[in-house]
Amino acid sequence: MDEQTRDRIRRTRRVTTPWSEDGTRGIAGPRLAELLDRWANGYDWGVHERRIGKLPWVTVRAGGTDLRVVHQRSADPAAPVVVLLHGWPDSVLRFERVLPLLADLHVVVPALPGFPFAAPLTEPGMSAGRMAGIIAEALAELGYPRYTLSGGDVGGTVAEILAATHPDRVAALHLTNVAPQRAVTADPAKLTPTAAAYVTRAAQWFRAEGGYIAEQSTRPNTLAVALGDSPAGLAAWIAEKLQSWSGENAFTVDELLTWITAYWVTGTIGTSFATYTEPATLPARVETPTVLSVFAQDTKPEPRSYAEVFLDVREYVEHPVGGHFAAWEQPEAYADDLRRAVKLAG
Repeated sequence: MDEQTRDRIRRTRRVTTPWSEDGTRGIAGPRLAELLDRWANGYDWGVHERRIGKLPWVTVRAGGTDLRVVHQRSADPAAPVVVLLHGWPDSVLRFERVLPLLADLHVVVPALPGFPFAAPLTEPGMSAGRMAGIIAEALAELGYPRYTLSGGDVGGTVAEILAATHPDRVAALHLTNVAPQRAVTADPAKLTPTAAAYVTRAAQWFRAEGGYIAEQSTRPNTLAVALGDSPAGLAAWIAEKLQSWSGENAFTVDELLTWITAYWVTGTIGTSFATYTEPATLPARVETPTVLSVFAQDTKPEPRSYAEVFLDVREYVEHPVGGHFAAWEQPEAYADDLRRAVKLAG
């Protein structure tokens, strides 16, 4: 991160509101000030950039675009293959702590198109469905005809679509949530009481917390300018989500700044809105054997009765700690549940 950017952060116009101290109304002013002060004075992106650059990156041509992936090979050529799919507002960094725990497996972590570390996204149409097709083609190019998919958020939606469209390739799923779009379209009258109650709770969450979805899906151009030109705006937008969607003390200040800086230096905040803006069709149900990991501090953890409407849930694992970024927050628990799915794959 160059000195010009640091100077821009130092010259940030510090905006206050009557609610600046209230973290329930967005990022609290003192917390944002702490992040900006550290970002401008002392935070060393170069250290993290070099570490990220040492990951085993490869580029695969698939679906008419370049797909950059972290490709960690096992010493055993016959080892099972797992594919880890991140979400928003994160990147492949979601899985950084899990990678060392999976050394006996072949691991592929795509940088989803439009997100940090991916090839530049220059055209519309990059829906979750198109991402699923690109990833399937890339895995075939890498020589992997069968694999287990793991992820959540956007990555979970991509995984559901990929499993439904390529059931011969996806042996098992490991998810941390059901595709969130399902809660919007589900008919409570056709669900069990427990599942219907969940749909009501999810709707309440969307009303209280889902303003970002409305803006990113309907006005991506406007928001991209605001966040892509202002380091402080970007930090406020992303840090609020990373903090409020995770368990307590999930990120240090420097870890938050690293995930934020990944968006800043790659200029991808606007293109990361693609899966919010571009429509995708979800399958009515995915018949792939599934392990669902439910972490207590996630945004809207689903009961099993709801998940089973859409997924073939073979194992439903509840965790008392951990949130939306479980692979980062609770890597051992995440890896253990992923291995449950690998066993299902046979």
